[in-house]
Amino acid sequence: MAVAQLSRALHAPAHPMANPGYGKKSAPDQLPFDGGTFAHLPRREAAVARYIDLLPDGSDISIKTLAREMEGYGQAAVASALRYLSTAGHLRRFGEEVHVEREGYRRVTRTHFSRTARPEHWWRAFLSEDVPESGKEQPEQPEEPARRGYRALARIARTEPQLPLSAASCEALAPLAGEWFERGMSESQFVWTLTFALPRPVRHPFGFVQQRLINEMPPELPGPVQGLVCMECSGCGVPGVPDALPGGLCGPCRSVPYEPPHDGLPTEVVRGRAARIRHDLRERGDGPAARMRG
Repeated sequence: MAVAQLSRALHAPAHPMANPGYGKKSAPDQLPFDGGTFAHLPRREAAVARYIDLLPDGSDISIKTLAREMEGYGQAAVASALRYLSTAGHLRRFGEEVHVEREGYRRVTRTHFSRTARPEHWWRAFLSEDVPESGKEQPEQPEEPARRGYRALARIARTEPQLPLSAASCEALAPLAGEWFERGMSESQFVWTLTFALPRPVRHPFGFVQQRLINEMPPELPGPVQGLVCMECSGCGVPGVPDALPGGLCGPCRSVPYEPPHDGLPTEVVRGRAARIRHDLRERGDGPAARMRG
């Protein structure tokens, strides 16, 4: 539908590139383009999406540049379209502190674009560098930390004769064990720490495991550091965690009403073309004033 009429959007033969480190960055594992790729989008949003899709990585896809390079769309229309593309799963912005020689650390914003619409969980996985193979399939729900704790304790009870924990004991210790996994501990690290250098015999398995879970608890995961990537609002660029930016937008940007495409050209485009026509008429002496003088 809309994609078949997108040639009008491809206005500039050489789209400007952004400064090194900025600009468009293509998401991985995208499906190939076909006639229905952007058919789910309104016509304007499909035109903007196709235009961005055709640009090479590193292209400047800021609102001002897109409005200048795309025929018929002003800045307000482009900004509204980009917000729509973000909520539709095609676009996210990520900020990162990078080290630049002789300049030190500076913040770089990269706009990631995906021809294939991605659900919210895919972008979260992408931010944590744990990207699923395809954005189409719904991944299995992550196991609750307490259930992971129970499963790991049950495995120890089956494989370590000195720690014959009962089902009730595993259930009681599961929340404490789950906290280990919340702090980034892997299951193999968990099992090794709990079973390393066991006394012989272990007289009270439940109390021993409970005390070791408390005494050997790993530290909490550290907070953000320089170089860590974080999500930014696709509308205004404010940084935040994914939970605070559903659809890639902050609260204020989500509250901005969607601006539907207008029939015909935007007002600023019409005014600009009229001004150019008046200027050309004055230059050639073909305007009404010139005819009156003649």
